[in-house]
Amino acid sequence: MDNIRHLKPAGKAIFEDRHTKKAKELLTEWSEGAKGEFGLVGLPLSKPSISHSGASLAPGAIRSSLQSYSTYSNEEGFDLTAPILDFGDLNMSPTDVLGNQERLYEGMSDIYQTKASTNWFILGGDHSISYSSIKAYAEHYSSFGVIQFDAHHDLRNTEDGGPTNGTPFRRLLEDDILKGENLVQIGIRDFTNAKAYDDYAKEQGVTVYTMGDVNEQSLTSILNKEVQNLAEKVDHIYISLDMDVLDQAFAPGCPAIGPGGMDSTSLLEGIHFMARHEKVNALDIVEIDPTIDFRNMTSRVAAYTMLQFMKGKK
Repeated sequence: MDNIRHLKPAGKAIFEDRHTKKAKELLTEWSEGAKGEFGLVGLPLSKPSISHSGASLAPGAIRSSLQSYSTYSNEEGFDLTAPILDFGDLNMSPTDVLGNQERLYEGMSDIYQTKASTNWFILGGDHSISYSSIKAYAEHYSSFGVIQFDAHHDLRNTEDGGPTNGTPFRRLLEDDILKGENLVQIGIRDFTNAKAYDDYAKEQGVTVYTMGDVNEQSLTSILNKEVQNLAEKVDHIYISLDMDVLDQAFAPGCPAIGPGGMDSTSLLEGIHFMARHEKVNALDIVEIDPTIDFRNMTSRVAAYTMLQFMKGKK
């Protein structure tokens, strides 16, 4: 190959600029004993989704979308330089839904146990993966709260379909893994939930902000209040980002798209704002189906949220 002119390895960038570093280049395969500021793992499970979903393909799509961005922040005047230690994806069975959820829990427990990173990116998968990830997280960060961005409560009962992507926070509350007073839901949308689950959230002491609240109060003001409230009660804060919190115009690759959601600029500003707080140390990103996305728009927003998180930690 050395004798063949103009040849380069397959998969490399079509165009390379000597002065530009792509964000995807920050991904570094994790090796035993390696430590860093950021860790990443893919949880490619979408079989428990209530609707048809190819969200199991999202971890790879989000990683690939990092290639769309450079590491330089014009606003802050610095480059992101910290590597992202990539653990790869947890292995899933093609048919065993309950077994897969247990595998995710076991795998995440082992990963958190390495203490390889200060901050974690968890790439789903549908929202059912958050039960397994947070269950494992709770073992290693016992005093914690969750800020959930979502159009849905995800507090459905398990009797009508088992542990689906609509049940993770119901299960966390019922299993005494997460206290209702330490769960904040932001972006809950009209005509996407049932009264029974709205009532359940109130009974459990969950703090709920609808999209009407977000539009009236602004996302930043809500986060300023709720991050401080959680920080007074817990030692760590986990962000669970269901991408369908975004309006369908910004997230066409979500299985449950709909109008009236959040715009991407507000979400990105919110992620950056939260990441600046020292107690925020985990971000899961769920509910992207790359097979129905348009020009990878939704995966690109997800990748951008990771960069905004990293910028906040700089």
